[in-house]
Order: sequence, then C-alpha cells, then structure tokens
Amino acid sequence: MFKLDSEQRLLEAFRPRDRRVVELAPDQQFPLFVRNYLAWTHPAGGRVFLVFAVPGGAPTGIAFSTTGGGPPVPHLCDWCHCAGLGTQVGLLTARFNSRRTVGVHVCTDLGCERKLTDEADRSGRSPVPALAALVARMGRFAREGLDIDPSPARR
Repeated sequence: MFKLDSEQRLLEAFRPRDRRVVELAPDQQFPLFVRNYLAWTHPAGGRVFLVFAVPGGAPTGIAFSTTGGGPPVPHLCDWCHCAGLGTQVGLLTARFNSRRTVGVHVCTDLGCERKLTDEADRSGRSPVPALAALVARMGRFAREGLDIDPSPARR
C-alpha cells in the first residue's frame, strides 16, 4: 500500500517524458491510498495510465497507448493470466525513447486486480498472493521493458 498526497506526487511517479500526457480522471481526489495499483483511462480514450509500487519501492507510473480492439477471439493477459476477447485484452504500448516503443499484451482497462479478486472469491482463496505476483509482473515490465527502476533505491 502507498499514499499519494497530491496531484504533484502522482505526476512525480511518471517519467518526465510521460508527465506531459498524463491527464487525471475528473473525479480524482487526494490523498489517495492505493492498495495494489491505480489505473485509469484517458477521458478521450487512446491512453491508459498505471501507478504501482513494488514492495518497499517508490510509486512508479507508466503511460500506455492503446492500439484499439483486436480480433474477437480470446486472448490471455500477460499480467493476470485471465482470458478476454480482443476488446478486453490487447496490446498496450509505452515509449522507451523517441525511437523505440515496447508493448505488453494485457487487460486493456488494466482491471487485472478486479479479475483476480473475483476469481479468488469464487474459489474461496485469498487474492493476496495473486495480487503480489501481478504487481511483481508490472515491476518486471517497468524494469526490463522501459528501464525504469521501481526499487526503493531509485528515489
């Protein structure tokens, strides 16, 4: 769990190159207490924003671009391992630098937390291990794909 005191703190979680495209949800209020991660879509569409923190790490933000809906066949989310049609699971991309973009095939609304919690509730298990693995996968994407260090030493 982590706390974001203000809009400024939320924006500081993103790389400077991404801060200019971040637009908060109109109903966003501070302070925010975030249990696993915070995700929202741009009001006009086309972007999805993610803020998470690995255990002991600083809040880390990623600004994703959406590629639109895929074919109406089932796909598997790389982060939560839940299946969905092409409009529910698709490719989200983020800029590494001005010449390189990296992507990940995930739930297009980043609603992985809700899906994992629902799945755990239906099977009578705790969602905590699955959610910890989800945040770890987000951290690995940030580290390996975008060269963002989500560890506590970075700040």
